[in-house]
Amino acid sequence: MSRRSLTLLIASVGVIAALAIAVLIPVPYVILGPGPTLNTLGRDSSGQPLITITGHVTYPTAGHLNMVTVGYQGGPGVTINIFSALAAWLNPHEAVVPESELFAPGQTQQQSQQADTQQMTGSQQDATAAALTELHIPYQTQVVVVAAEPGYPAHGVLRAGDVITAVDGHPVAGESELTSLISAHPTGSTLTLTIVRNGRTQTVQVGTKESGGRPVMGVQITEQYKFPFTVKFSVGDIGGPSAGMMFALGIIDKLTPMNLTGGRFIAGTGEITASGQVEAIGGIQQKMVGARNAGATVFLAPASNCSDVRGAIPAGLEVVKVGTLNQAVTDLEALKAGRPVPSC
Repeated sequence: MSRRSLTLLIASVGVIAALAIAVLIPVPYVILGPGPTLNTLGRDSSGQPLITITGHVTYPTAGHLNMVTVGYQGGPGVTINIFSALAAWLNPHEAVVPESELFAPGQTQQQSQQADTQQMTGSQQDATAAALTELHIPYQTQVVVVAAEPGYPAHGVLRAGDVITAVDGHPVAGESELTSLISAHPTGSTLTLTIVRNGRTQTVQVGTKESGGRPVMGVQITEQYKFPFTVKFSVGDIGGPSAGMMFALGIIDKLTPMNLTGGRFIAGTGEITASGQVEAIGGIQQKMVGARNAGATVFLAPASNCSDVRGAIPAGLEVVKVGTLNQAVTDLEALKAGRPVPSC
């Protein structure tokens, strides 16, 4: 074999090997793209309403208030190669981000799905609370024990599932109230807690210990809501917290005769708190594309996402910036009346 032929053979083998490595060796990135979009005023693929309200008067709705999602390739248990990542990077409707930005190290696909489901459940509860707050419909907030930390006074006294209703006779209506009531006493104090355990009210004594410069009992808690009527959601296996604002708007539209959409196709995104604050989310550029592809002409975006929106708005889509649920309702009413609204 001549030297030239040998050189070509070696080069060819090197190229083939490099291509094989590029195809077979995964890269630690995730490809984001537009995902499904669902009308919170409509029905799912099985014909079930996305939002069902029982125990309260509801009103007919029209138009669309669509929640939007991001689809992704990669992540725990699913690999992509460099060619897929490069192709997505060149696609203006997709984004390539490090896997570590979306998933915790060592997280399995099942753990990721469980976390997404938990976030969706929490989002639906917060959305219901925010909608009722906006409509001035009272509901109860319960402080529920998740776990008592070993080495702290609450361990062995409080149990998972206990509902803390009072401290030294002062009602507890939320996490902030509990923190304030504990902090009102010096470290080392013994507090009398009124709790509901297995449906029965009782009192227990719990001490405090210093942690982070303040007194604590050493208990993990969560807030749960007790609503005066039932709100159910049907979104299939979609997870995450970012549909909160659109869920809340859908609930408000069903509970009032105001017809928020005016018959228009409106989409949006934003995590929501029970008090109605609209918070930033990820993948907003892909969500705008998905919304426009589905037919939306108006998109409600969290004000804190405006820097991600600028320069990436699809043609034919008007983006309205919102910071609170109340502002979103006000903006939708302004759009119906033909008045100007704030934009990113």
